[in-house]
Amino acid sequence: MLHALSIALPLVLAAVLIASAVAKLRTPDDLSGWADLGVPRALRREWLRRAHPWAEGALGASLAVLGSWLGLLAALVAVALMASYTVLVARVAARSTDASCACFGTRRRVTGVTVARNVWLTALAAGAAAVIWATPVLGGAVAAGIPQFAWLIALAVAAVTTAFILWPDAEEGEVNASSDGPVVSTAEDDLDYIRTRTPAVPVTLADGTSSTLRSLTQGRPLLLLAVSSFCGSCEAVVERRETYRRLMPEVDVRLLLTEPVTSHWTEPDEPQSLHDEDDYVGESLGYRGTPSAVLLGADGLLAGGPVTGDRAVDRFVDDIYESLHGERPLRDDALA
Repeated sequence: MLHALSIALPLVLAAVLIASAVAKLRTPDDLSGWADLGVPRALRREWLRRAHPWAEGALGASLAVLGSWLGLLAALVAVALMASYTVLVARVAARSTDASCACFGTRRRVTGVTVARNVWLTALAAGAAAVIWATPVLGGAVAAGIPQFAWLIALAVAAVTTAFILWPDAEEGEVNASSDGPVVSTAEDDLDYIRTRTPAVPVTLADGTSSTLRSLTQGRPLLLLAVSSFCGSCEAVVERRETYRRLMPEVDVRLLLTEPVTSHWTEPDEPQSLHDEDDYVGESLGYRGTPSAVLLGADGLLAGGPVTGDRAVDRFVDDIYESLHGERPLRDDALA
């Protein structure tokens, strides 16, 4: 039994890591995705992002061809890696921020299934660490020979692992965080973009007073930047808000937070931040997740958006500027 487990568990874990590495190389993630998952800022480095899939692949190969104490070292690294992944997705799922991860290349929403999958993979890594010492130091599970019983165990473990990895999302499946969505309505696209009335949704200003979105847009367009302090990619949008304001002084640019006025992103000075703890605005305007942006016209009608993703927000601001001034803005911080 020990011999069979010492072969089956490392081989399945090796296959998972190598498959993950190949998927990441085919569909690379970006640092904004790492930020969404709560990866510490000190680790959000481009060279680490590029090296990440290669390191996963090397770790998977090591688990397959190393045994004894060398295999144990590789397995312990795998345990630490899987445990770290589990902590990250569990924190995201607990915050309910509609974040996504590209854990196996394609970006998918983080759900309870994601957490359960990572718990399973952590347990698989721990199991491999407990038995891999019984395989040859050079050659590992591959050189140990694969008896029929080991194949049965490997197939059973692989079946459960595959089910977790391929489990479909309950709602939306794949996520494209940088989808542009509709852009600013103009005379040419009025037939495609239906301008609905701005909802009279109540919001709280930073000074504690209440108002509605409709009343805030009387006589002046309003660009809402929906952000959350729990969203890593929102940091870029918050940092660029003053650039947006300088570009478009004729537009009110306000942060919209689903957090109380005690948030560290609260803006007490005009234009004050808006606070919507129950997320009525998001439900009314039809966007999911943060960062998102939507333009409300001074005529009481929706003028553009919503869009979701930090790069999409940046392009959306460029579209608004072009609609106002007839040309794209020239600025250093524009995203490619």
